[in-house]
Amino acid sequence: MGTQSDIKLINEEGLRNDGRKFNELRPIRIEVGVLNRADGSAYIEWGGNKVLVAVYGPREAFPKHTQNPSRAIINARYNMAAFSVDERKRPGPDRRAIEISKVISEALEVAVFTEQFPRTSIDVYIEVLQADAGTRIAGLTAASVALVDAGIPMKDMVVGCAAGKIDGKVVLDLNKEEDNFGQADLPMAIIPRTDEIVLLQMDGNFSREELEQAVELSKKAATYISNLQREALMAKYKSQEPEKEGERSE
Repeated sequence: MGTQSDIKLINEEGLRNDGRKFNELRPIRIEVGVLNRADGSAYIEWGGNKVLVAVYGPREAFPKHTQNPSRAIINARYNMAAFSVDERKRPGPDRRAIEISKVISEALEVAVFTEQFPRTSIDVYIEVLQADAGTRIAGLTAASVALVDAGIPMKDMVVGCAAGKIDGKVVLDLNKEEDNFGQADLPMAIIPRTDEIVLLQMDGNFSREELEQAVELSKKAATYISNLQREALMAKYKSQEPEKEGERSE
């Protein structure tokens, strides 16, 4: 954030360096049930991000001293593959991955009815295969879909989105260049049904008016992304429906 660069992030026509308007998302594609051995799984492509999520559980928490007698524990493990960025990343969790794992776990715990599964753990593995800014948001969005695929009851799916500031203008869904050379970034996640904000972080500086504009942009985008989550789930379950007698080909 805020690094000086000769890269022009907004051109004379008011368009960003990838041709989007200030309030446009990058292309998003979600698939459900991509891993046969997981209880639930999802894959998301969001701009240049490619993220795979697997869910296991609820299952008895181990070791036993980690069990909570009144609810399930959600363990999200966020990891960036060594080949996911241009400069090869050292394998294994670093401080950033540990912090992101924690905030994703906390965001999902708000949405899941954890009290229905005491003494258990729900393990959510988020693997970033290719990174292009906004990986925590993409991972959290896909994780919600994978939890539903695993049959885990929730208030609603958590939807992530981010806004930021480039060249003094508030825009939606930063790409890699905007994230690297922009002035601010605001990843957030909400539960659309209740309008609860379950994740909110900020890197850089916003005025009060800019912050309100960024939150509003992300909330509007979350409605669209929520529909994509539901469409992806419906596509999986429709494909599993038995073919009706009258629809069979001769």
